[in-house]
Amino acid sequence: MSTDAEMEQYGPAAIYLRKPEKERIEAQNTPFDAKTAYFVADPDDLYVRCKLIKKEGGKATVETDGGKTVTVKEDDIHARNPPKFDKIEDMAMMTHLNEPCVLFNLKDRFASWMIYTYSGLFCVVVNPYKWLPVYDAVVVAAYRGKKRIEAPPHIFSISDNAYQFMLTDRENQSVLITGESGAGKTVNTKRVIQYFATIAALGAKKEANPSKMQGSLEDQIVAANPLLEAYGNAKTVRNDNSSRFGKFIRIHFGTSGKLSSADIETYLLEKSRVTFQLSAERSYHIFYQLMTAHKPELIELLLITTNPYDFPMISQGEITVKSIDDVEEFIATDTAIDILGFTADEKINIYKLTGAVMHHGNMKFKQKQREEQAEPDGTEVADKIAYLLGLNSADMLKCLCYPRVKVGNEMVTKGQTVPQVNNAVSALCKSIYEKMFLWMVIRINEMLDTKQSRAFFIGVLDIAGFEIFDFNSLEQLCINFTNEKLQQFFNQHMFVLEQEEYKKEGIEWEFIDFGMDLAACIELIEKPMGIFSILEEECMFPKASDTTFKNKLVDQHLGKTKAFEKPKPGKGKAEAHFSLVHYAGTVDYNITGWLDKNKDPLNDSVVQLYQKSGNKLLCFLYASHGAAEAESGGGKKGGKKKGGSFQTVSALFRENLAKLMTNLRSTHPHFVRCLIPNETKTPALLDNFLVIHQLRCNGVLEGIRICRKGFPSRILYGDFKQR
Repeated sequence: MSTDAEMEQYGPAAIYLRKPEKERIEAQNTPFDAKTAYFVADPDDLYVRCKLIKKEGGKATVETDGGKTVTVKEDDIHARNPPKFDKIEDMAMMTHLNEPCVLFNLKDRFASWMIYTYSGLFCVVVNPYKWLPVYDAVVVAAYRGKKRIEAPPHIFSISDNAYQFMLTDRENQSVLITGESGAGKTVNTKRVIQYFATIAALGAKKEANPSKMQGSLEDQIVAANPLLEAYGNAKTVRNDNSSRFGKFIRIHFGTSGKLSSADIETYLLEKSRVTFQLSAERSYHIFYQLMTAHKPELIELLLITTNPYDFPMISQGEITVKSIDDVEEFIATDTAIDILGFTADEKINIYKLTGAVMHHGNMKFKQKQREEQAEPDGTEVADKIAYLLGLNSADMLKCLCYPRVKVGNEMVTKGQTVPQVNNAVSALCKSIYEKMFLWMVIRINEMLDTKQSRAFFIGVLDIAGFEIFDFNSLEQLCINFTNEKLQQFFNQHMFVLEQEEYKKEGIEWEFIDFGMDLAACIELIEKPMGIFSILEEECMFPKASDTTFKNKLVDQHLGKTKAFEKPKPGKGKAEAHFSLVHYAGTVDYNITGWLDKNKDPLNDSVVQLYQKSGNKLLCFLYASHGAAEAESGGGKKGGKKKGGSFQTVSALFRENLAKLMTNLRSTHPHFVRCLIPNETKTPALLDNFLVIHQLRCNGVLEGIRICRKGFPSRILYGDFKQR
């Protein structure tokens, strides 16, 4: 453990990183009776410190620090560690590895603003909800070249270790940053990039491609951020600037360790937010940025107003965010588009498509008298959309109300009801938004490709953590399945591979496959006739419904696997159709609307208009749509081949997840778990129930449970790979 003098190299950050010597000495000299020092379960605080008075007949009587005497089951008391372990930097080193010991260690460190803590193989981060001086150039320099055990826990230590391993082992690395919305994943992702950009920045700026943006790759990566955040981030209940997509950022290095280029892969953009927001939430930032009137010419060009309430689709929740200045953010977005090399024409078309998406929510249709057929209720809004998209307004309305569909080998006109037309409008504007977002990512990657030689990469994964809501739908299943796969990857990588090392070294060891802990749930979701397989099959049957899908799931899995259960009824619980036993907890899922969500059907007659549009960007985004469908054979079996537009949402998700896992398996991984301390974004407040829920969900306690099975100490303490 370093002295106060040694900690001076960290500058003002030192007190936020490690206990001072005085505190360490005091802790070692504090009286402690291991026979009576316990934690006891408590209904108000989850756990409190207490003193054991007596144990008998499976019961324990204790006196809490608050002076209350209670008698509980013996299982409800948990041994405490001696004071010398208070605020310990690696929780795997504690004598007692129980829930309250882990919780109170994090709590005590958090009270001193020590937000980074190791838990064996993880780095755990608690979001402080305030700025801390622990990321400046002095701190970067202090972590440079130090082994994990030589420096206090920090995201820079994880980053530097990854960099050193890459150079010494000549192996790609990855940093996996997971956690709930608002836990600080994106901020820590930025810190990892900041670290690499600082220690391995390009030498001569002359090396940058002169036809592209001048300046370092770090500047280019920084420029990509405002644009991705404007189109991919939104206010949620827990987080004012929540990334509503996952991303894997690869930072490429040359053989000597110099930064050479970067690229970004994105996952699961939350399209549904474009057309729906909860009351305490907001849609994507870009909509409100455009309406600030910072650029009055855009208000005029896009035929919009400065009042978000004129656009019901983007004002179902809140329209302003206290911590965000939309004018300031819009300046950053607008500048980023220029810096990243988009042409003036592309920029105007980006804004036109964004404006058109907003107008879609104002389109109205009514039912024809004595018919179920829908017809336009006024054409003013359609005219605005058509102008922005470069279409003929009458053609667009005709295709919405009377689309042409293929029946056998013939094309026939099919009437539409008002709900059907409204669904089609909603699907089209979500599709435009998503396609534009994905196209921007491709363009950003072209910009970040400096054409310099790439030897290795360090990938940084920033992806939504495990979700258990009152109402869980297909989106939650996808996110939870991703986390299930990542947890299995963690278990297999850290434990299975390490056990193989023991075999090689001749250490006697009874082999345990920790990856199998999660196999039942993973197989249930992804195997043939698993949940995704049945969902994709049902999407091919014209007469399939939510009910037929639910019945197939129940027939196939109930009683045949421990991972699939009937939801347990409970007062005030949202309706659910099945429960899955994930490693992080049992989740009730509601399958209403999954077939439609999964097919994500678009009105092909309108798409054909897009392909001939006067808006070049719209034309480009939909250019391959029909070709992909023709390639997949059309007709009944169209869903079988995974061709372009006919690919279901779940099939595309599975494909992307498989690619991600292949990428990760080719790397040496480092794990960071971010925690949200409270629901109110209050600095210095840590809610015991909320934090324990996350520790259970994100595998920190699971990791400790595995360690408790009797791993040799070099695994437990994360000593392996320490140079």
